[in-house]
Amino acid sequence: MIRSYQGQSPRIPDSCYVDLSAQVLGDVTLGERSSVWMNAVLRGDVNSIRVGANSNVQDCSVLHGQRNLYPVIVGDWVTIGHNATVHGCVVEDAVLISMGVTILNNSRIGEGSIIAAGAVVPENTIVPPRTLWAGVPAKMRRELGEADRKLILEYAQNYLDYVEIYLAELRQHR
Repeated sequence: MIRSYQGQSPRIPDSCYVDLSAQVLGDVTLGERSSVWMNAVLRGDVNSIRVGANSNVQDCSVLHGQRNLYPVIVGDWVTIGHNATVHGCVVEDAVLISMGVTILNNSRIGEGSIIAAGAVVPENTIVPPRTLWAGVPAKMRRELGEADRKLILEYAQNYLDYVEIYLAELRQHR
């Protein structure tokens, strides 16, 4: 469901896919060709949410800011895996947030990084660009190379392919 909140309506380009079961409300802006999948929640009620181009927010993920303090800013070519919580933080371009990750307020995930499945990134954490973080609490495990970057972009590209398939299906049933 896409709905306004206190006079703010989500801004969603026609090139995006937002599943009917997703909840997108308030001050939310999606970039071109981005997608929000089944039962995901982007709750722009207490602060803004910005998702860049070619990014995807997968099933059952939650994006929410901290009132009057921290918005959620997600860059281009970002994959946010199933059941992730991204709260009041910045996720730079070409990042893979794996399944079940929790990122807490005032954290910054550097460009080209991977946050491994199930990791918890504590408040105020700065993840340097092109690094892999894992664990509870998350800690840096290694620097990432070109093969890792290709993998990150491959995940995002897969979801761009899914967007085309789902949008075509919607057009067929209109």
